[in-house]
Amino acid sequence: MDDDEYAKLFRRMNPPRVVIDNNASDDATVIQVYSVNKQGTLLEVVQVLTDMNLVIKKAYISSDGGWFMDVFKVIHQDGNKITDTQLLDFIQMRIERNAGWFIPPLRSSVGVMLCDEYTTIELAGTDRPGLLSEVSAVLTDLHCNVVHAEIWTHNTRAAAVIHVTDNTTNSAITDPIRLSTIKHLLCNVVRTSSGSRAAKTVFSSCSDTHRERRLHQIMFDDRDYEGVKRPRTSRPCVTLTNIDKDYTVVTMRSKDRPKLVFDVVCTLTDMQYVVFHGMVSTEPLEAYQEFYIRHVDGLPISSQAEQERVIQCLEAAIERRTSEGLELELSAEDRVGLLSDITRTFRENSLTIVRAEISTREGKAKDTFYVTDVTGNAVESKIVESIRKEIGVSKLKVKGKQNEECSVLGTSRASQETTMGFLLSNIFKSKPSLQ
Repeated sequence: MDDDEYAKLFRRMNPPRVVIDNNASDDATVIQVYSVNKQGTLLEVVQVLTDMNLVIKKAYISSDGGWFMDVFKVIHQDGNKITDTQLLDFIQMRIERNAGWFIPPLRSSVGVMLCDEYTTIELAGTDRPGLLSEVSAVLTDLHCNVVHAEIWTHNTRAAAVIHVTDNTTNSAITDPIRLSTIKHLLCNVVRTSSGSRAAKTVFSSCSDTHRERRLHQIMFDDRDYEGVKRPRTSRPCVTLTNIDKDYTVVTMRSKDRPKLVFDVVCTLTDMQYVVFHGMVSTEPLEAYQEFYIRHVDGLPISSQAEQERVIQCLEAAIERRTSEGLELELSAEDRVGLLSDITRTFRENSLTIVRAEISTREGKAKDTFYVTDVTGNAVESKIVESIRKEIGVSKLKVKGKQNEECSVLGTSRASQETTMGFLLSNIFKSKPSLQ
């Protein structure tokens, strides 16, 4: 029996165990996960919690010696504990199932992928005002209906994962000639004449890779982390320190937001780094994350160039879906061309979409857009009201408030004490204090 077969057998004999406790903490539900450790286990667990819209308030991570023993304190988005027994059982089942089988990352080129229910289109290119509107118009002209989509922009780059169906059959598009036409026309839309990196489109088999993870991979491959021109004072604080020859310690301070821990762990995993120990603590003003990592080859980060690259990539991971701009929520009956019409209205009123989440279910469209004006500044209220009247006041609603400053930095580094000493003192404890 070779090493790989033995590892699979060992995992089957030692399935993940999840313990959920609502009495261990006054203000959160405590989830403890024990399993055989392997590359990607932490990401799989965090991905389950994130997909269920749970907020990770604190986490303690330990995975030395071949075992993964982690503790998460989580709450609902409304700030309360999880009390629904069916939901608790579902969380336990999902973690035990997902933590047992890690799906390796897909690193294919951007392109078109086929599934039975829909066709997945992945795009990457230079961001510009009106880009989503042009993409949507092309898809409408080609008789494609957008059923789900997520679009990110960062550092002049844009990436999208779009699920489309045929207008007539409401199923995946399989005709190779039609798919070739879609690929060609979309590539023309995202291609620029400025000499920048052009979009790449190829056909590929369907993948089970998580959609948001795939967006991180697309932007990473597009090197959106390079050449960021924003001042350091308005960016996350990421530092790296080597402890002898054992670990590289990564510490991150930034403004807290949903899915932050997933974005960081996802990036470290896809960069082939393993988290051996760590802690997460989030507060309204700031999130603090500290991870003890090594490369999959067992070594800490040794070169200055690689340290700088890791810092840049983690900063980009934190920034990619920071909610800059005004949040607009669309609720309407779904129809062919709806996304094209909405984004065209935004473009005609000089709005730029910096991030978007598109979804349809049971004939209803529920889309979220984060918008600024073409210069990146706040949108004037009179323009917003004009757009709402055009689309329908009851259909398009303003959520939250605009960010006057596009800063992802929380409190200053000087105002916080490092927790490295705390983590070092507890690094070999299998069950840290939950209070």
